[in-house]
Amino acid sequence: MTKPIRIPVDTGTPEGVNSAYHFPDRGVIVDPGPPTETAWTALTEAIRPALSSVEHVLVTHWHSDHAGLACRLAEAADATLHMHSSDAPLVGEYAAARQRRLDRDVATLRRWGVPKPRREALINSDSPSPMPETYPITAHEDGETVAGLEFVHTPGHTLGHSSFAIDDTLLLGDLLLPTYTPNVGGSDTRTDDPLATYLSSIDRVNARFDEGEPGHGTTMDVTRAVDEVRTHHRERALAAFHALSTVADSTSWMVARNLFGEMRGIHAKFGAGEAAAHLDRLAALDVVERTDEESIRYRPRVADYPSDLNLTP
Repeated sequence: MTKPIRIPVDTGTPEGVNSAYHFPDRGVIVDPGPPTETAWTALTEAIRPALSSVEHVLVTHWHSDHAGLACRLAEAADATLHMHSSDAPLVGEYAAARQRRLDRDVATLRRWGVPKPRREALINSDSPSPMPETYPITAHEDGETVAGLEFVHTPGHTLGHSSFAIDDTLLLGDLLLPTYTPNVGGSDTRTDDPLATYLSSIDRVNARFDEGEPGHGTTMDVTRAVDEVRTHHRERALAAFHALSTVADSTSWMVARNLFGEMRGIHAKFGAGEAAAHLDRLAALDVVERTDEESIRYRPRVADYPSDLNLTP
């Protein structure tokens, strides 16, 4: 049985304090944390005696609170950096990929109906992370292993999100969180039908593991967390349908305003994306329909929400 050492890094977010994981007998660090000096100090003080023995840095997904220190740690330890192929460019080609992401986000926010002042404020507040413009990354696919840790591709929160499995240990990244439901839709605008993708991912890990180690916080009961997340998304889909029934031909932003109220900054993207993810899932199930593909609008296809509706693809 192989268990990692959990290292709390940085001061925390609404999701909880970031958790880096150290496998000293395998020379592996997973998700070293955000690109802050506080996180760097916490990480390096915890592994200082073993820093020179770190051979591999694995990252679950491209978000900076998980990947922000990955290049710095790999450079300091002369280690190899590993990510899933779908997320690797957002770290390995950081400068160019960041600009592509911003351009993509602007276009997506426009289609979601987010007002121009909110779009501009969001993009203007997106400060670059202190990461190299480029850095060599070894890209992997589902099922490949590094030092005995298996890449388990679990997309939804991001396109290339991967959990890592070894023996009966599962490192979850942001697939499941103890205090917060992972955002789906706004957290990576590359993903088509992100809610369907995410639900398939949580089902996949639920079939294999009873417990998991999240990217924020401590050990979780996977089955209980999956049940809670499924209940959350059933309720959110129903609420989105009811919001759409109030004002037909609504944009995702209009539905998000109904669900979440005022949203500014990153919450504008996360809220509109969450609404879009649920509306797109309902459209795939013929419960709602799109009425405009350029500036996406939706309206109900049925008078009443199906009581037995299963959101899983």
